[in-house]
Amino acid sequence: MLLAIDIGNSSTKFGIFDGELLLHKFSIQTKRDYTAEELLFDRLKLHEQQFIQVDIDTCLVATVVPELNGVVSQVCNELFKITPRFVDASWDFGFTIDYDPPSAAGADRLVNCFAATSKYGTPVVTCSFGTATTIDVVNERDEYIGGIIAPGMATMAKALHLAAAKLPEISIEDRASVVGKTTIASIQSGIVNGHVAMVEGLLKQIGGGAKVVATGGFSRLMASKTTMIDVVDENLTLEGLRLLSIREGVQRLASTH
Repeated sequence: MLLAIDIGNSSTKFGIFDGELLLHKFSIQTKRDYTAEELLFDRLKLHEQQFIQVDIDTCLVATVVPELNGVVSQVCNELFKITPRFVDASWDFGFTIDYDPPSAAGADRLVNCFAATSKYGTPVVTCSFGTATTIDVVNERDEYIGGIIAPGMATMAKALHLAAAKLPEISIEDRASVVGKTTIASIQSGIVNGHVAMVEGLLKQIGGGAKVVATGGFSRLMASKTTMIDVVDENLTLEGLRLLSIREGVQRLASTH
């Protein structure tokens, strides 16, 4: 079985796959200073039974927090006696990477694009709505041609609160009216509706009739506010890691013959 791990800036997502079936998934808060002991015995304690009851033989990791690579490796070795593999730009995603340098393209962005091209074809645009909002493009020639990085909605809310003494920190919620009648409603509208306007404007500039696939914590909220998102795929990154494990396995098998 496969353990897929997506380490993001705010949360770390775990998925256990038996073939194509996602048996179990959960997420924990990402902390850059986790120790292996804290992660193993504190954060994963409630989920340990699910781990113990299955036979994990492969672990793939997409991470934007490299400080945790050693910790994750130690935990996987202790729990499953396996060494995880960390995805980077050197992997074969089935598309060329036109980015300078290719190694600067985040593993999560590349895995999302790989999952989207595998499931939905090309051209395709992936939109990930989390700590950052990232938009990435694979064209009809199977070329990853780059993307866009902007602050995510929760990041915008936190920054506004920190920068303006009289503005409260707010939760991200949709409002029926664009024009808010309270300070909180005004901020919520500005962040949510402003974000929708930004994303729609960027997608229009990208153009090309590509299928637009959304993922991340705010993907359903965004999809409810615009017709420019074609598919919401909440497990896109985990699914991409699963598909990569198959591709890598087939390639290793072919190389031995």
